[in-house]
Amino acid sequence: MTSPLFSPFALRGMRLQNRIVLSPMLMYMAGEDGRVTDRHFVHYGARALGGTGLVMTEVVAVTPRGRISPCDLGLWQDEQVEGLRRLATFAHECGARFGIQLAHAGRKARLEQRPQAPSAIAYADDHAQPEALREAELASLRDDYVSAARRAAAAGVDIVEIHAAHGYLLHSFLCPLSNTRTDRYGGSRENRARFVLDVVEAVRAAWPAERPLAVRMTAIDHHDGGVSEADGLWFAGQLAARGVDLLDVTTGNLVPGYAADVYPGYQVRYAERVRRATGVAVSSVGSLASADLMEEIIGAGRVDLVCVGRELIRNPNWPIECARRAGIDIELPIGTYARASGPYERGF
Repeated sequence: MTSPLFSPFALRGMRLQNRIVLSPMLMYMAGEDGRVTDRHFVHYGARALGGTGLVMTEVVAVTPRGRISPCDLGLWQDEQVEGLRRLATFAHECGARFGIQLAHAGRKARLEQRPQAPSAIAYADDHAQPEALREAELASLRDDYVSAARRAAAAGVDIVEIHAAHGYLLHSFLCPLSNTRTDRYGGSRENRARFVLDVVEAVRAAWPAERPLAVRMTAIDHHDGGVSEADGLWFAGQLAARGVDLLDVTTGNLVPGYAADVYPGYQVRYAERVRRATGVAVSSVGSLASADLMEEIIGAGRVDLVCVGRELIRNPNWPIECARRAGIDIELPIGTYARASGPYERGF
């Protein structure tokens, strides 16, 4: 018996044992030093043991000022490498691959310092008004992404994803609602994308050639004056031309609330359109909890990978259970897990 969900998948030199990705989700478990804690190790390690093909971390800040909260992970200094190396090594021992999501919170940061953004426009009424970044500061920020990527490579990370969605810094450059600059980083679509594409090009050049690069991108903002679907497809093409291997497609969240319908698989249609337009591998996220639905969208060639969030929080062994229900034998990191992965039986 075959299963699309449990078929292998390769990106550059990275091979996944299945199509299940632990979706990046903020855990708020780090200290002011931004380092991995034992709680991170248990959380991510459990999902690797449970059969997840690609374990992605929460957002990892490229600079202290780019954190969303004081409890975020970071990769702005060498001392933060060892914890990620420990996570990557353990994931590999379980047969999983390990990735991190590099980000700068932009105007969504909630720290003592004022947030930074393309323009001095607050994210919401209860957020501080950000400082508009000076053009001279952008090169330093680009270099922060590059330095973090190099540290990730040293930690043995298999794939880096640049977060350019959900209202964080890079997304806010792309959108006219949050970017009202009049220099070469504002105005036209090409200008608004300039800084994001500079970051992507610089990270791709610094990231090992055999390892894939992903970008979490916004397909549409669902707000008048925001990123349109045509803008999203254009941006996807620009990323493809710069050597991005995986487009993690999402929508909305530039401002508080989500202004479109939400239902199981509601983001899939956007990822499918990006895949069809660019030929680049795509992943989809958003209320994906049914293995049957995932089998359909992968088997039909609509997306390549599925990002699972809440279901893997509820049950870290969910991939093992799905494989058993599909009649698929998978290699278990701990063989004894097989005793508990089938129908309940009395005994010891």
